[in-house]
Amino acid sequence: MEKIIVIGANGQLGHCLQKLEARFPKFKFIFTTSEDLDITQEGEVLDFFEEIKPKYCINASAYTAVDLAEKEAEKAFAVNSNGVSFLAKASFLYKTTLVHVSTDYVFDGETNLDYSEDDWTSPIGIYGQSKLLGEEKALEENPSTIILRTSWLYSEFGKNFVKTMLNLFSTKEEIGVVADQYGQPTNANDLAEAIMKIISSDPKKFGVYHFSNYGETTWYQFAQEIAQLTHSGIKINSLTTEQYPTPAKRPKRSTLCLDKIEKDYDIKPKYWQNSLEEVIHTLQTQS
Repeated sequence: MEKIIVIGANGQLGHCLQKLEARFPKFKFIFTTSEDLDITQEGEVLDFFEEIKPKYCINASAYTAVDLAEKEAEKAFAVNSNGVSFLAKASFLYKTTLVHVSTDYVFDGETNLDYSEDDWTSPIGIYGQSKLLGEEKALEENPSTIILRTSWLYSEFGKNFVKTMLNLFSTKEEIGVVADQYGQPTNANDLAEAIMKIISSDPKKFGVYHFSNYGETTWYQFAQEIAQLTHSGIKINSLTTEQYPTPAKRPKRSTLCLDKIEKDYDIKPKYWQNSLEEVIHTLQTQS
């Protein structure tokens, strides 16, 4: 039975992959948290791979505190670049295919076009810089690597924009949300499905791919859609980036072109509104 290590089991994507485990009985999944495996320690990573000898490694872990990264650059690079390098080295040594999740924040957002995988990268913050270096190290250390850049990830698990909005809707009468940053909300459940389709595909094509849900929006429109789906009467005011300053700059428009993953892996993402409705339904069912 082929083994799959999932790094970052406690995160949104890790939880979504756990939901899929029963549907893929031909694989043995090994889910790890930072307590089980510290990827910033090369020796630990090598020992773990020596013990498990996995066919696949899905790196769903990351330092994702975008604003805090500006103060904690060393921590961000330790996880997002050094840790990825150690995983890639071990993966190469044990003939493991590495699937590594990256971000739209590797781009500066200064364009009106969707970014393709071949477009110039120019991150504007520590988080994006650390993620880009991780991509480069992964591809350098292990040619059998698939990089999946995604954006605006949310789900019924963990902390994310959707759950933050729902909490605010229940405690506030009025909120302000940025309306001049454009991107693609992505349901982590859909990303998990895409990863498993890639892993189940044969032959595989390696390199950088983009995956998100279809359609672009702003944080303001995203919040409005959440309010509409939950029948909330909250007043949502549109803000400019200047009116809502943050320690880390965000890309103004970081929409991703999805043509390559459709062509190479026959993956056809859902529209973000439809996928959001599924997560809202799940959350309402749970409450």
